Amino acid sequence: MFKRTGTAFAMTAAAGLVLAGCASSDEDSTEETTAGATTGTETEAAAGGELTLAVFNGWDESLASSLVWQHALENQGYDVTLEYADPAVVFKGVADGAYDVVTDVWLPLTHASYIEEYGDDMEELGAWFDSAALTIAVNADAPVNSIEELPDYVDDMGGRIVGIEPGAGLTAATESAIEAYGLSDYEFITSSTPAMLSELDSAASNGENIIVTLWEPHWAYGAYDIKNLEDPEGVMGEAEEIVTYGRTGLTEEFPEVAEWFGNFTMDSELLYDLENQLVDADQGDYEQIVADWAAENQEWVDSLTA
Repeated sequence: MFKRTGTAFAMTAAAGLVLAGCASSDEDSTEETTAGATTGTETEAAAGGELTLAVFNGWDESLASSLVWQHALENQGYDVTLEYADPAVVFKGVADGAYDVVTDVWLPLTHASYIEEYGDDMEELGAWFDSAALTIAVNADAPVNSIEELPDYVDDMGGRIVGIEPGAGLTAATESAIEAYGLSDYEFITSSTPAMLSELDSAASNGENIIVTLWEPHWAYGAYDIKNLEDPEGVMGEAEEIVTYGRTGLTEEFPEVAEWFGNFTMDSELLYDLENQLVDADQGDYEQIVADWAAENQEWVDSLTA
């Protein structure tokens, strides 16, 4: 079911590459800082201490999980700052001690090279999502259920596979699927994630069949009636975990915080609900959106720091 207008995607264009395993650029980006609400005056140190959470630019689950933790930790007396950067900057920053925590490490594949390089200078705190995956998705009422069926439905499915950035990991996986499943009769379109989402939005509005490259978790699964195609050859890769890492010494300095992150789990329904509320929002509205969302899910939010 169509739930959002095309204007939503203009908002996401500035986010850059998204997708676990799909961000192809390691160029440093301008880091933005959003200061959370403090428990005292701006010059007072928070009772629990100061923490900096690193957020991957353009990664929706990174933003949503970090905002939730900012809210929960500040309610426990911590002063929490969010820093936005590309993955290469984040991993180096955590390893160097510039950032305290990053919640969006995809393992065992997507971020394996970063863990190999920086893992000895970081602490693994725990996995909170266990079904992250690269996918090829279609509208739920499409006549296909598996990638291997696509060669028989070229005309029915519009003869196109709508992808994201040319250099993304998801794009490379899709190219492998095209070869493995004999999908050369399809035109594989790559441009950008916002462009793909705009095409998905348009198809949903018009009740048309569409094939897009996607990944889980992503807010589109909560916004549209779509399904992932089965991948019997396993070309798109196995499901991954999303893991939280901290800087070296975090557990010793903030044992309570490390334990909370270690026990953290979040199911897809909760995650997609929050992502859908954030995707259209201005950064200045994040705090109120998360506060309202937390109030609606108070028991779960309280459990984070129980």
